Order: sequence, then C-alpha cells, then structure tokens
Amino acid sequence: MLLPRFYPILDTETAARHGIRPESAALEMVAAGVRILQLRHKGFWSRETVDLLQRIGAICRDAGALFVVNDRADLARLMGAALHLGQDDLRPSEVRSIVGATTPIGLSTHNEAQLRAAADEPADYLALGPIFGTASKQNPDPIVRVDGLRRLRPLSNRPLVAIGGITRANAIEVFDAGADSAAVIGDLFPNVRARCQEWIALTNAAPLPQAQSRMRP
Repeated sequence: MLLPRFYPILDTETAARHGIRPESAALEMVAAGVRILQLRHKGFWSRETVDLLQRIGAICRDAGALFVVNDRADLARLMGAALHLGQDDLRPSEVRSIVGATTPIGLSTHNEAQLRAAADEPADYLALGPIFGTASKQNPDPIVRVDGLRRLRPLSNRPLVAIGGITRANAIEVFDAGADSAAVIGDLFPNVRARCQEWIALTNAAPLPQAQSRMRP
C-alpha cells in the first residue's frame, strides 16, 4: 500500500474546539486536494454521528479520496471505508472477516514491542507515535521522539505513518527519520483549506524514504 505523504485526521473534538463543523472541515480538505482523510470520533456513536460519518464518506468518495474510519470495523464495513485500529481495539486478524480481504487496515503502535508484534498482523500500514507531545489525546503514550522513530523504522517494511504533535515546523524531521507519511490533527486548524494546501506543498517537497524514491504518490 502506498500512502499519501500527508495524512490528515479529522478529530471531532479538535474541530469542535475551533468552532468548525466536521462536515465543513471535510469539504475544505478535499477542496485543498487531500487524498486520504480519517475521521476520528472518541465520544458516543449516536445516530447523528453515524449520519455525519456517512456524509463525510460521501464527500471523500466524490473527491476520490480514501476515507478511513477510526476504531469501528462495523462502520467501516457499512461505509465501504478503510479502517484504522488502536492497541485497545480488536486486532487486524480479528476484523478481517468483518471488513473483507481488500479493505485497507492501519494499526497504531507506540513502542518497539508493539511494532514487532504488528509483524504478525494483516495490517496494510502502521502508525507510530506520539513522536512529539500531543494535545489531541487525553492519556497519550510515552513520547517516541524523532530518534526513536529513526531507530525503530527498520523493524518493519510496511508503510509507516508518524503521528503525534507533528506540525509544519517539525515535519521534515520525521520524513528524514524514515516516516512514509505524517498524520496531522491539530495543525489542520484554524484555516483548514489553506493549512491543507500548505501541508500538501510541504510533503511534496520533502525527501522521499529510500523505498519510495521511485514511487511518489
């Protein structure tokens, strides 16, 4: 799986803090040209939230962007969307029968043990973090840091997404350390379309990891 280098995560809590409706943010993101969009919702999944998920999924489909559902294998199957799992969710091997063999699955890891264990899971890509301090998670795992990313990157040959506190100011560091993609949450706001355009320009100019040097998405 070849991931876009810019991986925006639309977190409903973060959007609410900025007074921006998630649906409006999604429209701004696809207008800027994003090629992947994950919706992350850590609160209660009401009927209204599922309706929002469906609307954002339709926005992504219309724009040709890969839509990723966080945590919920059942809703990813319902939406025909990709799925991203955390360490507290079902394992990729347990949800393959739910989402199907061709559905892209991502898996979050936070340390060496989890990254090594992911080798036995049918995940299409892995995430590692938090690389820096982050305000988007209530109880974040210990910080991996850039040197930790550089040390751990050789443990997996799958696409690796760096996540946690990544901004336009430090993104080049994570690409230099071997990340294939940068997940961005807080630095999408407040001007979502302009920020996404800046991120796309930045990641297009960033040096490619060796494995991608002839395969720019």
